[in-house]
Amino acid sequence: MKKYLILFITPFFLFSCGKEVINANRTKTNFGSDWTFTKDSTAVNWEKITIPHTAQIEPLVVNNQWQGNCWYQKKFDVEKADNEKVFFYFEGVMHEAWVWINGKFVTHHQGGYLPFTVDATDFVQEKNNTIIVKVNNEDNPQIPPGKTLKTLDFNYYGGIYRNVYLIKTNPVYITDAVHANQTNGGGILVHFDKISNEKASGIIKVNVKNETDEPRKIKVGITFSANNKKTEFTSKEVMIAAKTNESIIQNIEIPNPSLWGIEEPNLYEVVVNVISENKTVDSQTIKTGIRKAELKADGFYLNNKKLFINGTNRHQEYPYIGYALSDEANYRDAVKIKNAGFDFVRLSHYPQTEAFLNACDEVGLLVMNCISGWQFVGDEKFIENSYQEIRDFSRRDRNHPSIIFWEVSLNESDIKEAYMQKANEILKAELPYANSYTAGWIDNPNYDLYIPARQHGKAPDYWNNYEKGNRKIFIAEYGDWEYYAQNAGFNQTAYANLKEDERTSRQLRGFGEKRLLQQAFNYQEAFNSNVKGKHTIGQANWLMFDYNRGYADDIESSGISDIFRIPKFAHYFYQSQRSPTVKLHDQLVSGPMVYIANYWNEKSSLDVTVFSNCDEIALYWNEELIGKQKPTSTAFSEELPHPPFVFKMPSFQKGTLRAEGFLKGKKVAEHVVKSAEKASAIQLTFDESTIKISREYPDVVFVYATIVDANGTMVSEATNSVEFLLEGENATLIGQNPVTAEAGIATIVLRTKNFKKPIKIKAKSANLKEATLELK
Repeated sequence: MKKYLILFITPFFLFSCGKEVINANRTKTNFGSDWTFTKDSTAVNWEKITIPHTAQIEPLVVNNQWQGNCWYQKKFDVEKADNEKVFFYFEGVMHEAWVWINGKFVTHHQGGYLPFTVDATDFVQEKNNTIIVKVNNEDNPQIPPGKTLKTLDFNYYGGIYRNVYLIKTNPVYITDAVHANQTNGGGILVHFDKISNEKASGIIKVNVKNETDEPRKIKVGITFSANNKKTEFTSKEVMIAAKTNESIIQNIEIPNPSLWGIEEPNLYEVVVNVISENKTVDSQTIKTGIRKAELKADGFYLNNKKLFINGTNRHQEYPYIGYALSDEANYRDAVKIKNAGFDFVRLSHYPQTEAFLNACDEVGLLVMNCISGWQFVGDEKFIENSYQEIRDFSRRDRNHPSIIFWEVSLNESDIKEAYMQKANEILKAELPYANSYTAGWIDNPNYDLYIPARQHGKAPDYWNNYEKGNRKIFIAEYGDWEYYAQNAGFNQTAYANLKEDERTSRQLRGFGEKRLLQQAFNYQEAFNSNVKGKHTIGQANWLMFDYNRGYADDIESSGISDIFRIPKFAHYFYQSQRSPTVKLHDQLVSGPMVYIANYWNEKSSLDVTVFSNCDEIALYWNEELIGKQKPTSTAFSEELPHPPFVFKMPSFQKGTLRAEGFLKGKKVAEHVVKSAEKASAIQLTFDESTIKISREYPDVVFVYATIVDANGTMVSEATNSVEFLLEGENATLIGQNPVTAEAGIATIVLRTKNFKKPIKIKAKSANLKEATLELK
């Protein structure tokens, strides 16, 4: 049975971060406060901490990451009604956990990237409870990714680094999808198999468990709400025997659906009520979207529109705190990726946090969801754990409209036919739908999509001539290794005068204008090449943010933003590749843009590169027109949506460069660069990326001290030592302090807790006017 109603709903804030759920039938409470922590279980005094938490604050360059055992403890009371169920939900613990409640061992879990649930009902009492969690992140070849840290291309930082929740329900309740451990079942599953602008039809499956001693007759009420409209459904009654569970399947049809897309990521709020004897005994709310994703003979289609997918890769690491990001920090990363011009992100090389996936849903980022793996295959236990990870991540993430590809492949690993076949069988059993596409780095017919890195092919054509019928290919990584290891760009004449370290895409911001331009050019050249492939449906550059690696003594710096999320020139190249006609949410960056990739100082190139999605640029030098021209089309830019503009300057003279962007003769954008004078002051800013600092829960934000001259222009070569000072409650500064500025900016991490009173941050440096920033 279904009903259609029109109602007024206040539009939800685009970047909402849900932390708690409280209703008459179910409570989900953040359980992250008032823990203690130690690395020595015999210690008398344990450190007071909040979760998310990293076991070790690491240096900026992590070349000897801490590994070992650590312990978490919390004392708590819990109001528990008769027959009420009590669960602890751990979003992520790296990477092995043992749990005791009130002195009794409860569970052991392996795997650092996906959640696990502890049924604490028979272990807790109303007063004076103690939960203890032992955590280990030492090398373990049986836990994916399995590879030893000293040989791994990323890190696995220890601790309870994602949220923990206390959940209470009635004894008749909706199960957790991962905890239920049912193929294509458990929890709530929503799937639409027929989608058009007129209607979307499919099913919703709800798994309900009856832990009472009597059979219970139940039905399920379901409401889909979006854009001031709601559609209601009620299932038939089902009898659930005592101590068993049943899955209730309800056919659903949404008239005139609001489709989810990369420009308009419409989401539905789905409320599921379990009703018994005319009373609601459990209620759960999720968000999902309706969208049609298809691989066709001529490419990839989203909602019946062909799309060349332009994306990036992301590691979930922050400096100093490793993986212990707040939900808000994860959201900010998604915002930054979208603002950089991307519509896709590959979650390299492991499942990432639920908050980040929620953000991808909300900002309109397509996702390739990945299991844990990189250049390693272990024994039978490792394989078994890898298979279980496929089951678990599909169950956790199946309702996210952003996920279009499932990478059930151990990246760059020598996986065998049996593994590939079984991995695909598992995913297809969990998601037995036509648009559930698997992806693998090996060109094997078990996978729906072949996803090599560009460097896995041979220069100069790489994958452009790939031809296996209508089989499609997605370039999962490009722009880094083929330049770093092979110097395999096409423009060998220009490369001839470059030193080897100047040719690579691995460029820190502090390496200067010439090398940052080279990084941008490498990505430009590879992008221009990739789009020539007849069967190439998209690409993901390597990568969005700089990061640390277990085996390396330096930061991997091929990110288009640095580890502090400060953009490099390449960021603006990608931003310029989005059409100027695209209009995203007001809080995101879109529309016409222009950016002068030049510091305009004595070392600057006289070939001034301007990135823009406009059709014409006018460049002024001290308000004298240098030229007005169309994009500069070359063999390295001719296939781009928006080739860069290159202006020839007659000579260098201090002053101002100003670029005006035009569309159809109308000025629509402008960017100004000024030559920096002597450093004289500090400007303090902090980065929220439209996501406000959490008032209730721990959060982390970057604070930037920019070295400027008397005119407020950043001094790009400044390397001053800057000291940060903090005034206020429930906040700490994390990182090296004092810290040396890089390319004119010194950065520190601010961690807040219960941010309800003003915080003052001061930055000072010798011979510079200090700055004060007040956060309210």
